[in-house]
Amino acid sequence: MKEALRIGVAGLGTVGASVIRILLQQAAVIEEKSGRKVTVTAVSARDRNKDRGIDLSGYQWFEDAVAMASSPDVDCIVEVIGGVGGMAGKVIETALTNGKHVVTANKALLAKHGQKLAILAEEQGLALAFEASTAGGIPVVKVLREGMPANRIRRIYGILNGTCNYILSRMEMEGLTFEECLKDAQKLGYAELDPTFDVEGFDTAHKLAILASLAFGTQIDADSIYVEGISSITPLDLAMAGELGYRVKLLGVAEYGDNGLEQRVHPTMVPRDSAIAQVMGVTNAVTIDADAINELTLIGPGAGGDATASAVVADIADIANDTIPLPFGRPAASLHEGKRSAMQRHEGGYYIRLSVHDRPGVAAGVASRMAEVDISLESILQKRTGAASRDRHGRSGEPVPLVLITYAAEEAKIRSALDKISSDGLLSEEPQLIRIERE
Repeated sequence: MKEALRIGVAGLGTVGASVIRILLQQAAVIEEKSGRKVTVTAVSARDRNKDRGIDLSGYQWFEDAVAMASSPDVDCIVEVIGGVGGMAGKVIETALTNGKHVVTANKALLAKHGQKLAILAEEQGLALAFEASTAGGIPVVKVLREGMPANRIRRIYGILNGTCNYILSRMEMEGLTFEECLKDAQKLGYAELDPTFDVEGFDTAHKLAILASLAFGTQIDADSIYVEGISSITPLDLAMAGELGYRVKLLGVAEYGDNGLEQRVHPTMVPRDSAIAQVMGVTNAVTIDADAINELTLIGPGAGGDATASAVVADIADIANDTIPLPFGRPAASLHEGKRSAMQRHEGGYYIRLSVHDRPGVAAGVASRMAEVDISLESILQKRTGAASRDRHGRSGEPVPLVLITYAAEEAKIRSALDKISSDGLLSEEPQLIRIERE
């Protein structure tokens, strides 16, 4: 029997406490499968007296998590402190430098320093495991890193933030505004008091940067990702999507094409009969589009203590079993910069909602501007309001929604046409643009 794998847990929030609880519950199973006991020996957090619902009396307490990361009584550090740098970064670097494996759920830190940390881990022959960093309990890191060597991946996309998916689901099903759903999400604990990181797409961007590196062998580059959140989405947009056979989701999308690696996060219309359109509430989903398997969709809980802890414990079990894969599935030093494709080069279908004055010739003027830059319209719909006062042609002169669906077009041309339409004085407010992701 091998010596026990001794775990030090840095951070005792919801996830850290769940990790300890699950390790206690699954101790016999993990030992049976790996031939090695896994035991928590040390913990560190800011508040020693806080009630976390678990008994911590049997563990060595460290006021300083960095000191725990160099303790001779710990073999593996679980970092669930969070944050881009500061304490979390020092803990991980100290652990690796001192010959200790690391398991982390810290997507923000990995998105910024992942390659450097992976190189350090490889030099030491240690694990840097991060299954919990990208989609909670969904084992997408393992699938990309170990399960698809026979495939050339073309595209990976998914719902990577449960807060946004919950808000969009509630808005669609109940006709509520973004602001109303956000307040409910905060009350339920799905959204932070400052929800910007989630609802403006930055959380999804960090996760996408990690997945893109695993899928395409490129260096992690979260700064190059085009990011757009969901705060501008209205109940009308969701209703129109339904009429047109779509559902709106905040997607992270990475694909390698002729123009290089395109990485983008934005509200997206997906066909209502697609697998990813059926994912509602706080659930996450990731679809991998590859040549040998076509499409593989993984669906499951993307957040929460137990779901995230499940992924953390899976990584710990691998380490106990001496399964130490390269963090990114290939030597971290070989991750290449790759050609990056600007968002202006993106080509696809678009939903465009314009607020135009209800008068003759407006729709024709809009269509003409689109045609000038070779944009073909699949459909054009004008939604009349209930205005009482109309002229003899049935026009009110008041702002009304005009919805366009385009065939595949380049983003730069769409932006050019909208600028011209705006300069013509046809719009009463900023246009709404939602990209369409057809399967």
